[in-house]
Amino acid sequence: MNTQIRNIAIIAHVDHGKTTLVDQLLRQSGTFRENQQVAERVMDSNDLERERGITILAKNCAVTWKGTHINIVDTPGHADFGGEVERALSMVDGVLLLIDAVEGPMPQTRFVTRKALALGLRPIVVVNKVDRPGARCDDVINAAFDLFDKLGASEQQLDFPVVYASGLNGWAALEAGVVGTDLAPLFDAVLQHVPAHAGDAQAPLQLQIASLDYSSYVGRIGVGRVNQGTIRPASDVMVCEGLDGPQRKARINQVLTFEGLERHQADSAGPGDIVLINGIEDIGIGMTVTSLDTPLPLPMLQVDEPTLTMNFCVNSSPLAGREGKFVTSRQIRDRLDRELQSNVALRVKDTDEDGVFEVSGRGELHLTILLENMRREGYELAVSRPRVVLHEVDGDKHEPIELLTVDVEDQHQGAVMQELGQRKGELADMQSDSRGRVRLDYRIPARGLIGFSTEFLNITRGTGLMSHIFDGYEAFRGEIGGRKNGVLISHEDGEIVTYALGKLDDRGRMFVKAGDPVYEGMIVGIHSRDNDLVVNAVRTKQLTNFRVSGKEDAIKITPAIELTLESAVEFIADDELVEITPKSIRLRKRWLKEHDRKRAARETA
Repeated sequence: MNTQIRNIAIIAHVDHGKTTLVDQLLRQSGTFRENQQVAERVMDSNDLERERGITILAKNCAVTWKGTHINIVDTPGHADFGGEVERALSMVDGVLLLIDAVEGPMPQTRFVTRKALALGLRPIVVVNKVDRPGARCDDVINAAFDLFDKLGASEQQLDFPVVYASGLNGWAALEAGVVGTDLAPLFDAVLQHVPAHAGDAQAPLQLQIASLDYSSYVGRIGVGRVNQGTIRPASDVMVCEGLDGPQRKARINQVLTFEGLERHQADSAGPGDIVLINGIEDIGIGMTVTSLDTPLPLPMLQVDEPTLTMNFCVNSSPLAGREGKFVTSRQIRDRLDRELQSNVALRVKDTDEDGVFEVSGRGELHLTILLENMRREGYELAVSRPRVVLHEVDGDKHEPIELLTVDVEDQHQGAVMQELGQRKGELADMQSDSRGRVRLDYRIPARGLIGFSTEFLNITRGTGLMSHIFDGYEAFRGEIGGRKNGVLISHEDGEIVTYALGKLDDRGRMFVKAGDPVYEGMIVGIHSRDNDLVVNAVRTKQLTNFRVSGKEDAIKITPAIELTLESAVEFIADDELVEITPKSIRLRKRWLKEHDRKRAARETA
């Protein structure tokens, strides 16, 4: 058993270079052979993570440096996956806090730092990307100190060590302005400043499950750190659900530890070891695996509550079942139940309507990533517009408030501020970099951000950067205006015809192309005015005995708008749904028949 162990998590704002740095740590510790071909961002193993360039799931690996086994947890940087960050921090004794040398501390930096400080962890601040043009290391360190101070850091936590690094080029240095040759200074800082775990190997076993994996051979696998005692394969243990929850006897099948990206079977593991165990049925996150004779349960892991909710419904459109393998309410419910076992920030509730489930999560991205995974697995369903989760405090309505940071070019500042003002945002801070860009910090209701990212990209012509995190609940700020344009609704079933698209071109922008199947009640485009309009998108040209040559033969059509899952969910109104299948994303009215829509409108008026 290796007694020289360090457990660290790498935390940062999204896109500040965590996964790239882990790649270099693995390479320079000798984890890969010199001639071994390794994918870039090897820790982002999920297809969605590679496509989007973000980390969604916290992952473990381990390296050896100067005889010390260093367990590394790569965590997500996006606020919607904060549940992953919180669990990862429960397994470690220290953190590397990465901060971009140009951007400085961002909203998610604040979120992950607050979690780490609250657990008593002492961060090592890594100023990353110091070789970028415009790097401002001193300003970034001062901003980090101010952030720690605002978050109530202790004297020891405020005296944080600093390492300057270029994760992409694989070097670190202990002084600003010095170009290093490798990451040895960072490895040495970890050995010097991260404490070894102080558990007693002879004490009764105590291990808390922080994440789950699955294998078709051995079933569910629990991942956690051994707090004290020694764990061995084929041993009997007690599994406890919290301090006062049910307890049951179980037997561990295998114990595995991390070495590089691989997992190796171990004869035993002691305090500080991060292990994988299998053989225990229905093992869940937060459960304590402890000694049979002297059970020592730990409290269940506490995770921040969801802020956004959506309805997941059975797809009831006329095109239902053509593309998906899993279409029934039972299949959708089973898939959501499986997700609940590992996605601790998710909540699922049955509703009064048959085949409709209320699913709550941390934000739009949290829920749309789940939907994207489901459609890739062959599921077919419909979802409603996101709604914020309101709390009642002393009889008053309180809503979730987000801290929003936008980085825009000076020329777009006025339009962005006007749009955020209409969404009940309050300006908290404004800083210019004197190079043509300005950073704006806002406190804004979470519902004001629904649909904002698309609007923001349009206003800034794709040059703006935005990020936001949940900051707490405040009194309801009043109504926020909805979508400014109405929609074009198909009048009947059939296939889209080029001739019909030509006739509708001046009515608005279309979501559909010639040959696409449509049905009555399906949304085929955005109306150029503020009201909904029922149109005939399958109308063909009437044939006559006359042949006419001229301009009318050449039909000019504006290209259709490509719908992504995120843009579709942001676009819809309360009386509309997004139909999601493995191959298509369509928009529809909740009530497909026009007379049903009119009746529903009268009832809600």
